[in-house]
Amino acid sequence: MLKRRLPLCLALLFVCAAATAQAQEAASLPELVRRVKPAVVAIVTYDAKGNPLMSGSGFFLRPGQVITNMHVIEGARRVEVKTLDGKGRVYQAAGALAVDEEGDLALLSVEMPAERAHSSELMTTLPDEGEKIFVIGNPLRLEGSVSDGIVSAVREVPNLGHIVQITAPISHGNSGSPVFNMRGQVVGVVTIKVVNGQNINLALGAARVEQLHAGRLRTFDELCAPKRNGAGDPEAAAEWWYKNGLSSLWLGNYDGALDSFENAVNKNPRRPEAWIQVGYCLVKQGKNADAIKAYKQALRLRPNAYETYNKLGDAYYYASNFNEAIVAYKEAARLRPDQSEAYYNLGMTYLELGDKDAALAQSRLLEPLDAELYQKLMSEINR
Repeated sequence: MLKRRLPLCLALLFVCAAATAQAQEAASLPELVRRVKPAVVAIVTYDAKGNPLMSGSGFFLRPGQVITNMHVIEGARRVEVKTLDGKGRVYQAAGALAVDEEGDLALLSVEMPAERAHSSELMTTLPDEGEKIFVIGNPLRLEGSVSDGIVSAVREVPNLGHIVQITAPISHGNSGSPVFNMRGQVVGVVTIKVVNGQNINLALGAARVEQLHAGRLRTFDELCAPKRNGAGDPEAAAEWWYKNGLSSLWLGNYDGALDSFENAVNKNPRRPEAWIQVGYCLVKQGKNADAIKAYKQALRLRPNAYETYNKLGDAYYYASNFNEAIVAYKEAARLRPDQSEAYYNLGMTYLELGDKDAALAQSRLLEPLDAELYQKLMSEINR
């Protein structure tokens, strides 16, 4: 989404709450903790010999299904899930119903009585900077610890979603913890990144969690099946560079991310996602002409990609090539008429060309899809 001559990702940071009343705290923090804590779990993993491997956190997305970080269960042959509902019941996870390696997420199947099941409510709308949040998890195996803070930043990572940086203190063992807003809704999943020996408190936005759909159960033995070694294997090496680039993007380190993604495309030039990330980082550096080339390469490899056309439109927009931006955004809207971002971007681009009528036409398409973006576009039109 665009704001006149501002970087695209900043637009999301200025989306206002739907109503002031909703922004008010619905309950005190102790009340909220009592309400949502039964859906939070402590996780301990074990190797094939029964030795403890790692501890982490998670939460019930729906009855019998727990969300945690993929790295929490990495290498595990057995996974225990302990409830934080005051009963301290321990259940066995049967395996994973879905995994998202890029998002570092796993959806576990937990064998438990239906009457003891809990679930959590996701808030897929991005939180505002400065919004109060709290985290419940198991730092250093201190089960059920609560910490609170605010959202300090929100960043976009193409093909991944949005990263929420928080001030609430977290430590190892918090990986997989839910981040709650002051209405008791999950707005993100904690993933700890370490930079120069310090923890950076980050969470993957809840919209990515919503995309995880339960599929065939994969046992932990299956998940532990040997993978290819990167040594001498260009595709595996490219994957390593790609993941390294994602880690840099999480931290907002666009220079480091670009270096990693360029290495990824050099190792495996057939991966469109890597070209998209190269383009995104180049836009961040103001190298829009090079970004356009990268996005076009991604489209050669994967035509009819909605998000890539949107990003290509962004690069044209920031290069002040508004007519080409409109062509790209129109193609994105044609591919995904149910998605709001392309209509918003078209409206903003028409405003740059001084065509208010065309911008209003896009607002009418946008209104039934996204009320907040519609209001945001209308405020720009009426300026």
